[in-house]
Amino acid sequence: GYAHWKGQVLNSDELHELYEGLKLNKVNRYDYVLTGYTRDTSFLAMVVDIVQELKQQNSNLVYVCDPVMGDKWNGEGSMYVPKDLLPVYRDKVVPVADIITPNQFEAELLTGRKIYTEKDALEVMDMLHAMGPETVVITSSDLQASLGNDYLIALGSHRKTKADGTRITQRIRMESPKVDAVFVGTGDLFAAMLLAWTHKHPNNLKVACEKTVSAMQHVLQRTIKSAKVQAGEGNKPNSAQLELRMVQSKKDIENPEIIVKATVL
Repeated sequence: GYAHWKGQVLNSDELHELYEGLKLNKVNRYDYVLTGYTRDTSFLAMVVDIVQELKQQNSNLVYVCDPVMGDKWNGEGSMYVPKDLLPVYRDKVVPVADIITPNQFEAELLTGRKIYTEKDALEVMDMLHAMGPETVVITSSDLQASLGNDYLIALGSHRKTKADGTRITQRIRMESPKVDAVFVGTGDLFAAMLLAWTHKHPNNLKVACEKTVSAMQHVLQRTIKSAKVQAGEGNKPNSAQLELRMVQSKKDIENPEIIVKATVL
């Protein structure tokens, strides 16, 4: 959101070199891997190789993938990464992921199927489960909320295979108040907190999502309140003023008061 930005983008060779350093020092044993915004197909393919190798080291490793590709504005979806990332996400990344956090547009891209109703969304989540991940959370959607137009719907689905081979799927829906502003980094915060709360509540997607979405609300409400004060009466806050108040929200992130409840479907 700023006028200027500097620095360089890590390429796949540099990522590989960093990983080799971790391996040489024998510190390549992880419990979790989280990936988000990526613009380069070879970098993404390298991530897949690394995740597969880490899973050989630790079969309990959980890979959380936020497949950041695009979003909808005024009902129209568009990609903000190169189009050739889609087949890499669909065919290589999602199959090795354990938890994915697409928005509605990204879920539609990955499955090639549009979502118009909640039933469509549940079927799309089933298609995503069939690709590999046992937890799918559609972080935001255009679906009509029962609480009205000022609410945003998120949907979650957790599929588990029991010891006897039977599958059970827990599905949830959440409606959270829309905040009238454009923030940067909300998807990253969502994926990071979902990782943390699924770690604390591995078999309870409902509680993990309630804590994640409630904490998001606390951060966004604090951010918009602070941004409006900085912008002054009657002025629209700018990107810098709308930077997420993460540090100020430390307590809410660590122990959020549940203000958004999930409905079990």
